Amino acid sequence: MSVPDPIIRRKLSDEVFDRLKAMITSGDVRPGEAIPSERDLMERFGVGRPAIREAMQALSNMGLLSISHGERAKVRQLTARSLIQQVDMAANIMLTTSPDSLDHLKDARRFFERGMVREAALRATPNDIAQLDAVVDRQRESLGQAEAFIAADMAFHTQIAALSGNPIYAGVSEAMLNWLKHYHTHVLIWTGKETLTLSEHAEIIAAIAARDPDQAETAMIRHLDRSSGLYTHHGSNPERSS
Repeated sequence: MSVPDPIIRRKLSDEVFDRLKAMITSGDVRPGEAIPSERDLMERFGVGRPAIREAMQALSNMGLLSISHGERAKVRQLTARSLIQQVDMAANIMLTTSPDSLDHLKDARRFFERGMVREAALRATPNDIAQLDAVVDRQRESLGQAEAFIAADMAFHTQIAALSGNPIYAGVSEAMLNWLKHYHTHVLIWTGKETLTLSEHAEIIAAIAARDPDQAETAMIRHLDRSSGLYTHHGSNPERSS
């Protein structure tokens, strides 16, 4: 005779979590809408406030709810970027504690952007090219302003990924660039190297406009290999040749 599996008593907050998640996944409460108040949920489920709050916090940690002080929690509109954001903290901890992880991330970005720029060369419209030019113009206007210059640089690469028409690609691009941002060596911004970035971006745009994926990939690889040394662990010496 087999021994029966023991019955595990679940926490009240786990039961509340399941019911609230069911309300969201079934569409009873749609993205942008507020879920019932804590008091209403306490009466509906017959539980105390701590169980409600613990369940709601768990849903917030998953990216399903947006909780603001003094307001009812709302169901979030899920996007590729909002889902990827859920791993931001873990990714930053991994990068901080493992120097090798930064090199791995730079390699992954290089592999990813090679494909993205080829796709852009095949898909880009004249309007897309104009938008890329506008980003580079904004970056040129930010010379001498490190934060603004880097933000425009990130926008340039994310815009290329967005030309694929796949929001997951754009989300992945933005995430990787945000993770790398913490390791940007600002000292190089003041050495004149930023003008190389502008010229390299212009070369990439020209290849995309010419609908030449091979040339676009070559230009992107040259740009990323040159700029790779801009991203280093704090306290290490940047590659002055980059």
